[in-house]
Amino acid sequence: MGKYLTLWEVDESKVPISPQERGAMWGPMVDIVKENLEKGITKDWGLFDGEMRGFSIFEGSKVELANELQMFVPFIKFKVHAISSIDDMAEIVKALNG
Repeated sequence: MGKYLTLWEVDESKVPISPQERGAMWGPMVDIVKENLEKGITKDWGLFDGEMRGFSIFEGSKVELANELQMFVPFIKFKVHAISSIDDMAEIVKALNG
């Protein structure tokens, strides 16, 4: 199981002008994020205030991550970074020392 930092950004070309249409679009996405937080799939989620982008911390396999992110396509663009723990780093350092 891996841990991933996802940086997300709204594709503003896909955002409706009408506030009602935006609400109809964002509502189900907010529900998915809340459900994933409750399930523990998403460990943390945040919106950068005043911006249409933010982050999430996801824990699971690469395939699970890809499936979760696909729920937001084409409205959200993602950059994904795999995260290593301090224990992983310790193993890397240990290997350097032979």
